[in-house]
Amino acid sequence: MNTPNLFDPVQVGAWSLPNRVAMAPLTRNRAPGQVPTPLMATYYAQRAHPEDGAGLIITEATPICPEGHGYADTPGLHNDAQVQAWKAVTDAVHAVGGHIVVQLWHVGRISHTSLQPGGQAPVAPSAIRANAKTYIFAEQDDGQKVGAFVDTSEPRALRLDELPGIVQAYRDAARRAIEAGFDGIEIHGANGYLLDQFLRRGSNQRTDAYGGQIENRARLLLEVMQAVCAEIGGDRVGVRLSPVTPANDAQDDDPQPLFEYVVRQLAPLGLAYLHVIEGQTGGARDYQQGPAPFDYTALKQAYRSAGGRGAWMVNNNYDTALAQQAVADGADLVAFGKGFIANPDLTRRLRQGGPFNTPDRSTFYGAGRHPEKGYTDYPALA
Repeated sequence: MNTPNLFDPVQVGAWSLPNRVAMAPLTRNRAPGQVPTPLMATYYAQRAHPEDGAGLIITEATPICPEGHGYADTPGLHNDAQVQAWKAVTDAVHAVGGHIVVQLWHVGRISHTSLQPGGQAPVAPSAIRANAKTYIFAEQDDGQKVGAFVDTSEPRALRLDELPGIVQAYRDAARRAIEAGFDGIEIHGANGYLLDQFLRRGSNQRTDAYGGQIENRARLLLEVMQAVCAEIGGDRVGVRLSPVTPANDAQDDDPQPLFEYVVRQLAPLGLAYLHVIEGQTGGARDYQQGPAPFDYTALKQAYRSAGGRGAWMVNNNYDTALAQQAVADGADLVAFGKGFIANPDLTRRLRQGGPFNTPDRSTFYGAGRHPEKGYTDYPALA
């Protein structure tokens, strides 16, 4: 039997993918009024070619409701105009033979009052402000918007009677995703956003059925996952987890039993995939949080032993050699982030060993007067 290769086809849930390279979600802040633009259709289609691009594209994080926004000019999926605008994106991706899922997001406390409806406080499991930044635009005298990172605002704790509405908002967004032509969805349960905030002791000090012991802290994530799977089918649903990242002030003193419990509970849902960030998001792969180094092999074993059959997607600072080794060791998909910003044909470049365009960090966030700059103007190989 041949050893699997990064560039081999793979069946993931409902999708037959041409390779095992995934485009990770990348926030780009280029959706004025929270509505996707035609330029976004170009951007994703450039990266969707079955031979040269991602086998699976995961969109930038996309809020499920107005209160779920925490960064300026991020596209939502909570009204009809957004659905129609996303339809142009999915049509463009499918026209070149690609597959695309939307990452559904609620930022929770990682927000600013200027981004919230009516200037209200962001919501969170508990009224604990995150030691973190978010991104807002300020308008200059000449009408030009200038982006800046600012401290997050003080949140308020969600009431118990509000939590069913959060679950329903995820379910509604999953339905809208299918209406918009997406092949499926990914639930963002990572990087210190709302669902991850509920998981972790550092941000969740509730004393009701959603706080305290592991089973309670995991309750909201699992209710969301059950709801979206019931709405569109588990084989069109993925979830992103980040067991040890400190991103957005995510803290827990013992993540191993927490995340092993979570994946065992996810196993019966028939998910398309689990997307696991190894280490510190965008940083050290061996980052440790808790009493011992996190055991990702044990995490995968916990999922498989509970009957989980979804694809296993790994993420964080992978290069070609490391990705090939991960696939040989049993990973089904490897997600690449910044590489896809500068290289629309990243898979082709990985296959042949480069050359690679260098990303321009100054254009990562926000459109300015030239939204195509650092977005759709990176060249593909001849």
